[in-house]
Amino acid sequence: MSLENFSKHFIKQKMMRTVIISLIPIVFASIYFFGWRTLILLGIVTMAGVATEWSFEKNYNKKVSEAIFVSCILYTMTLPPTTPYWIAVVGIIFGILFGKEVFGGFGKNVFNPALVARAFVYVCFPTPLTIEWSKASLKFPGGFSNYITEGVETVSQATPMLLFRDTGKMTSLIDLLIGNVSGSIGETSAILIILAGIYLIYKKVASWQIMSGVLIGFTGLSGILYLLGNSQIPNPIFGVLAGGLLFGTVFMATDPISAPKTKEGKWIYGILIGVVTVIIRGYALFAGGMMFAILIGNTFAPIIDEGVNSYKRYKKDKAKEKEVAI
Repeated sequence: MSLENFSKHFIKQKMMRTVIISLIPIVFASIYFFGWRTLILLGIVTMAGVATEWSFEKNYNKKVSEAIFVSCILYTMTLPPTTPYWIAVVGIIFGILFGKEVFGGFGKNVFNPALVARAFVYVCFPTPLTIEWSKASLKFPGGFSNYITEGVETVSQATPMLLFRDTGKMTSLIDLLIGNVSGSIGETSAILIILAGIYLIYKKVASWQIMSGVLIGFTGLSGILYLLGNSQIPNPIFGVLAGGLLFGTVFMATDPISAPKTKEGKWIYGILIGVVTVIIRGYALFAGGMMFAILIGNTFAPIIDEGVNSYKRYKKDKAKEKEVAI
């Protein structure tokens, strides 16, 4: 498709293209760690996602948003490498329909569509989403020479968070930074996600207040519980690097549509997500928790903004009353 034909069917969104650029190294790393199946899965999910949005937008003579590509990439990166293609397709269709289109399309959605899709398949298809994992490649050429890497035999050792929950053992921090550990397709390499976050902040595409708020809320509560001797809570550094916390912080929590718009609201929102993640990870049935924490944050985002704006109006009115009294 030429650039001219592309522009006829898609809304140009510079911000979304910047996010896609930041995700490219993570996509290539996912191929290295888990094999070419990850790229095929991404392609299938993207075709299904674009087709779903187009089928709705054409009825209103609207173009498809380039944000659909971001949603498809983010959703795919949160899946296990072995996720059946049909399950992945069902998930993205559900996420676009009920996380985006039912609210009126791009810019009107309350929840992050990629997370709606991920939560749906997580709940509906627990076996392939929580039990079947692949080992990460350790030596070059890694997954570049394989369709998919070898499967993990012991479920309790499938991911760093599952390993900690079941045995109390913590994966090497170096391995977590590099990403050569089993886990979701794009959530394993902490260093690549951190670099992507720095890039998005530099480009003023993602909110550093939200990112900082999540890390403050998470490390604050997990640090307190860890120091109190709570065995379900690992040390904060491991907690930040393991699981999907960093990926969710950089790419999901900062979604400008489903996050608060006020500066103060962004801090509150981020801290809320960080705190809820600790609670879910430590005391719920789920080894992760970031996905549900962000969806909970999405629910409260409008209320947080309203509360912040109401407080500002209250302070302003009080200031006027004081001036009149003087």
